[in-house]
Amino acid sequence: MSLLKEPDLGTPARKGDATVDVEIDGLSVKVPEGTSVMRAAALAGVDVPKLCATDSLEAFGSCRLCLVEIDGVKGTPASCTTPVRPGMTVKTQTPRLEKLRRGVMELYISDHPLDCLTCSANGDCELQDMSGVVGLREVRYGVGEGENHLDAPKDTSNPYFDFDASKCIVCSRCVRACDEVQGTFALTIEGRGFDSKVSPGGLDFLSSECVSCGACVQACPTATLEERSVVDLGMPNRSVVTTCAYCGVGCSFKAELKGDELVRMVPYKDGGANEGHSCVKGRFAFGYATHPDRQLSPMVRERITDEWRPVSWEEAIQAVATKMRDIQSRHGVGAIGGITSSRCTNEEVYVVQKMVRAAFGNNNVDTCARVCHSPTGYGLKQTFGTSAGTQDFKSVESADVIIVIGANPTDGHPVFASRMKRRLRQGAKLIVMDPRRIDLVRSPHIQAEYHLPLAPGTNVAMVNSFAHVIVTEGLVDQEFVADRCEDFDEWASFVARPENSPESLEEITGVPAADVRAAARLYAAGPNSAIYYGLGVTEHSQGSTMVMGMANLAMATGNIGRDGVGVNPLRGQNNVQGSCDMGSFPHELPGYRHVSDENVRDIYSQLWGTPILPEPGLRIPNMFDAAIDGSFRALYVQGEDIAQSDPNTKHVFAALSAMELVVVQDLFLNETSKFAHVFLPGTSFLEKDGTFTNAERRINRVRPVMKPKTGKHEWEIVAEIAQAMGYPMHYDSTSQIMDEIAMTTPTFEGVSFELLDRVGSVQWPCNANAPLGTPIMHEGAFVRGKGRFMPTAYVPTKERSTRKYPLILTTGRILSQYNVGAQTRRTANVAWHPEDILEIHPHDAEVRGVNDGDKVTLASRVGQTSLHAKISDRMPVGVVYTTFHHPVTGANVVTTEHSDWATNCPEYKVTAVQVGLATSGASSEKEQVAVPVAGS
Repeated sequence: MSLLKEPDLGTPARKGDATVDVEIDGLSVKVPEGTSVMRAAALAGVDVPKLCATDSLEAFGSCRLCLVEIDGVKGTPASCTTPVRPGMTVKTQTPRLEKLRRGVMELYISDHPLDCLTCSANGDCELQDMSGVVGLREVRYGVGEGENHLDAPKDTSNPYFDFDASKCIVCSRCVRACDEVQGTFALTIEGRGFDSKVSPGGLDFLSSECVSCGACVQACPTATLEERSVVDLGMPNRSVVTTCAYCGVGCSFKAELKGDELVRMVPYKDGGANEGHSCVKGRFAFGYATHPDRQLSPMVRERITDEWRPVSWEEAIQAVATKMRDIQSRHGVGAIGGITSSRCTNEEVYVVQKMVRAAFGNNNVDTCARVCHSPTGYGLKQTFGTSAGTQDFKSVESADVIIVIGANPTDGHPVFASRMKRRLRQGAKLIVMDPRRIDLVRSPHIQAEYHLPLAPGTNVAMVNSFAHVIVTEGLVDQEFVADRCEDFDEWASFVARPENSPESLEEITGVPAADVRAAARLYAAGPNSAIYYGLGVTEHSQGSTMVMGMANLAMATGNIGRDGVGVNPLRGQNNVQGSCDMGSFPHELPGYRHVSDENVRDIYSQLWGTPILPEPGLRIPNMFDAAIDGSFRALYVQGEDIAQSDPNTKHVFAALSAMELVVVQDLFLNETSKFAHVFLPGTSFLEKDGTFTNAERRINRVRPVMKPKTGKHEWEIVAEIAQAMGYPMHYDSTSQIMDEIAMTTPTFEGVSFELLDRVGSVQWPCNANAPLGTPIMHEGAFVRGKGRFMPTAYVPTKERSTRKYPLILTTGRILSQYNVGAQTRRTANVAWHPEDILEIHPHDAEVRGVNDGDKVTLASRVGQTSLHAKISDRMPVGVVYTTFHHPVTGANVVTTEHSDWATNCPEYKVTAVQVGLATSGASSEKEQVAVPVAGS
């Protein structure tokens, strides 16, 4: 799929049926009411000249190029701001209009550098294009003479793009894009008349509130805002539509190339998840794919203290297969296993779990989703019947009340956050439940109705107090519950108990009961209320309980099964949903079907030609424990840095050190590779061919922008290892793998590359009943039949603050970095976040003698590390916060072994710690226990 310039109809589409007949230049067209004359003309095949108009922004009417003549209307109105009316007759080309347009264009050109032949935007400049369209042949006002802006300074502070004020035509598109699309309001027009200029709040771009999403660059019609990559490499001449490999939003991009060299990533207007918007990571942080740190050759070594030895693919694959078989012969069939990656495609994940089950002969396969969203799978399956979010992202545009709990969308899921912020600016009400005051609590033109800063670990108490209000105050949607749910009475009796009232739980949650009651009433009143949550819900000892608790709220108030409502997990990595869909858990085959189901096992046993064990295999924590015990001896790790991302780092190090064989498949030598015996180089998303499934269940194509730099696709490597172990596994293409997934997995029954290439994307279930997918789940009925209410008793976490460890640490992400930082740390994104820092409340800092910027130690009962402090009142007294993007900090050296009762998802969000000033020369325990590895 290749396209460079997408059609631009000038103004946004209007909803509704096409009912208004208009005649434009003798051509008839029928459009919805409220459509602009400009858009109607474009739909009729008539392009009206424009500079300030674009169909991603509301009409502004400032450039005066789009003038038209309308029968019965005086003057020459702007076509972008003039709505159609029935029977309207429009002329877009007359001698009068041509003269006016040329005059307007002369004024622009008289104050613009005439360096078109050497300008980086030559061939992609709308000012240049429109000069030709209006027939400009001369400029009568003396270019460069008199007062002008040709010497205006250039702002080069941003690492990805420059702002050349000398080329700015003050069309306001960048300002409007920052306001309307991104919602940051970082740009403004300063001055009036001739002195008007675009300004990032009086600062340079890097120092301003700009979040580098690229919306301004995308909107700019000239070279005023231009990517440095375009300046350096020149204009691209072809593009490939693919999917971003960062967060769970799953944005579609045009990868634009010049020959075989990637020039830029441009958000795709027809992308179902992002609709032409992007964030700093997806838009600009793709340089890691060609970073010199990438390992492109397989490597092996006997001991982890040996130097790595580059080898051929054949030798590496044979080494893995031989050692795996040898270990099984000595320690049993269950002594080996694998971990799949949420950064890999559905097809790559599918073949790894197939290799484990068919070639390894066991169910010892787990995924990195174990440590983030496994409680989502358990909780939503128990209540709704399937392990997935209920809505598409567009659904938020119909929400009246939005709860955000345990998520920070502006940092973790910024493109969806922009969509949410648009709805909030339109009047939707927001409830934020988070110990930390995230940006959504108060930001430009947005303020939460309620911020409930609950104590870490008390989510279930909070959701029970909400439920108590809804049940005891008569706010239940009785008709919905009676028609579509079961086990309501038992649940209602439980939550109505006095001990679940906001007043009783106020001391536990730390949130005033009056605020809880008011927020619960607001949610119940809706009429459309939606819940969006993240790892601050799942990464707790009661993560699964909390997911069920939110599902209970949605059912009790009837907020499920239509636009604007639902229970929606914001997945952290790009393919968390897909990796779970593909059967990566030790107890489930693809499609969330339990291994104990004989009928399901028979499907795969017959297709794969080998029996599937009916007993679940080992989870990741079980693998680590068994490795230390000596019964688990070999691990295949696909695209996951468990030594940095998993909790209780010392325990992980001990487990990895105890194994005879650790195989790491990744882009870079990471923390886990320090314990590896075989390193298999992986492919970046720019080299992958397959699909990702985002947080809204949207299956998007991932198309190769370039050939694998390693010489092999990851799925090929896995298949060849299986074959070397004696199990026949072969595919000619990734489309064959998807065909096998569709053949065996009911929710993917109708999915194929042909369908996705034709329609763009679909949301599962996609089958005969829903051939184009299912944007909204549980319409009419739940997947399990009736929604099931589940009692959710609050059980305090075992991790408590003590005199020795009096503070509670919680963790999260920051906008510019991604997960363990392996990708983003190898881009210019480090300009915004060069290190992890510890946010600490002024009171807690003062009593410890900590000043802003001091280096401090962060210690728990299992380990300690050191990092710099930032004094901040975002957290309540007694709570500290940090990120986990830099391995030198190793934040997980302090997190404990506590985990969710149902899924073993680690309790990252509650760790009792102490903070103190670091002594001179102090080093982190992470540094002390790390294994020194030659050559790594």
